[in-house]
Amino acid sequence: MTSARTGVGVGVELTDLTRVYGTVKALDGLTLHIEPGEFVALLGPSGCGKTTALRILAGLDEATSGTVSVGGRDVTSVPANKRDMGMVFQAYSLFPHLTALQNVEFGLKVRGRDRSKRSTRAAEMLDLVGLSAHADKYAAEMSGGQQQRVALARALAIEPSVLLLDEPLSALDAKVRSQLRDEIRRVQLEVGTTTLFVTHDQEEALAVADRVGVMSQGRLEQLAPPAQVYANPATPFVAEFVGLNNRVPARVEAGRALLLGATVPTLDGSIANGQGTALLRPESVTVTADPAGTATVKSVAFLGPISRVYVELPDATVLDAQLSSAAARAFEPGARVTVGVEPTRLLVVS
Repeated sequence: MTSARTGVGVGVELTDLTRVYGTVKALDGLTLHIEPGEFVALLGPSGCGKTTALRILAGLDEATSGTVSVGGRDVTSVPANKRDMGMVFQAYSLFPHLTALQNVEFGLKVRGRDRSKRSTRAAEMLDLVGLSAHADKYAAEMSGGQQQRVALARALAIEPSVLLLDEPLSALDAKVRSQLRDEIRRVQLEVGTTTLFVTHDQEEALAVADRVGVMSQGRLEQLAPPAQVYANPATPFVAEFVGLNNRVPARVEAGRALLLGATVPTLDGSIANGQGTALLRPESVTVTADPAGTATVKSVAFLGPISRVYVELPDATVLDAQLSSAAARAFEPGARVTVGVEPTRLLVVS
């Protein structure tokens, strides 16, 4: 494969951004630093402000207050066509009358590159996304995944200082979405472009990003590597939004929580003392066959390499336990079991 690496990316600084639409505050003091060449994903529900932040960085929207800096240069007042950004949207946005190669060439043509250089560059980009064999096809002759690859190649062809991805996979089916997600990450690592990826899909964000920023109501709740966001959520919102949780009564004393007959350490942000609710990940629930156990298996859901075992406690609470499918085969509905907790740190909220 031809190398398309253009060098180290640039740093991005969003500082104290607010955006107000009438009575709605879409951004509420957002500050975000992206390292050169870093891939950051903004994750959150609809209306949390993630797309507004991306559009302000792109120059497609104006902040009510705050600043945008790229590569140490203040671009807050610079128009979108002068910001040197490459964008890929949810809609593929290919020109239907142009071939894949011509679509990728388009931005280079607008920038005045001569024909031979833009043709060579466009061919390199199609090779990078694995579409050399489809260079002469029109959009209608390609699948959705192929069209989105062309859109990615087109965005990268101009050698942007920053690549912006706005829900680029949400229109694709699950298998293609997973494949293209990995492809985007591979290409980004090879090219080295600083990238901001906006998504509401936690699996996408956790799978591809160097750091994930979880947003709620215009604010950044947490910005950290994916494993940290998942295992050490900074706020109850992050804990609830990222991953699945069982809600289990727990009592906290001196930084430790007592629940399901076990004592485990609590995460920062938990209540200091007293009765609360522990947010317990399914993979932290243990299930042991026990004819004298007080819990009962309600059902087992097979999900390939893992399975979900749903267990009812004496108080009628149903817990979701994630086990390997090999381990889950030992359990049938109606079986008596004992439930426990792995000794992992938990967030306990009031």
